[in-house]
Amino acid sequence: MRNFIIPAIDLKEGKVVRLFKGDFEKAKVYSKSPEDMAKFFNDLGFRRLHVVDLDGSLEGLPINLPSVRLIRRVFSGTLQLGGGIRSLKSCQVLAEEGVDLFVVGTLALKEPHTFEKMLESFPHRVILAVDAKGGRVAVGGWQEESSLKPQELALLYERKPLWGYLYTNIDRDGTLQGVDTEPYREFKRSTEKPLLASGGVASLEDLKKLLGLVEGVVVGKAIYEGKINLRELI
Repeated sequence: MRNFIIPAIDLKEGKVVRLFKGDFEKAKVYSKSPEDMAKFFNDLGFRRLHVVDLDGSLEGLPINLPSVRLIRRVFSGTLQLGGGIRSLKSCQVLAEEGVDLFVVGTLALKEPHTFEKMLESFPHRVILAVDAKGGRVAVGGWQEESSLKPQELALLYERKPLWGYLYTNIDRDGTLQGVDTEPYREFKRSTEKPLLASGGVASLEDLKKLLGLVEGVVVGKAIYEGKINLRELI
């Protein structure tokens, strides 16, 4: 499971938080030390960490760089980061901070030419964020819905040098309602690239449902609320 679960650290004003269905007004603080959380996951042997710069997703550029720097210092595995990465410059800055993979969504939809340049400059280091709300892709920190279906977005870039996709079911994110496997199953028909799942995980049973369907699952609130005990699981 350590190779399948990707613990999440969502950053808001330097603190570790979780949102409810992407609502910034419903942010719950779980820790004031992202560094301590990252060290906890590192010490348990997790080899991959998912970090989201929530402030950056609204501002359109990385905001929580001091926290990212601290996380990188204590986490020795693969670090993937999303939120506000909307330029080549942002990628370069984050790469210098030791970020391994860039999770990018808004740029792919709003500035495809720039996004393709990013893929050329950082081949197989960009994860396309497919954030779905009501069956449509949402962008701009999930605040803006598009008319595009998730599969349609995938088809635009399937032949490009992406690492793969991160599909977040916003309607389930932060709710602990359990996962809905059908969106991932349907999305898988449109791609041969790796797919990571996110949204709604509430139990070990949810993880078992996703095993063999996706290449990894981002887990946040279920860990912080004690629904999944990582020590016992390992």
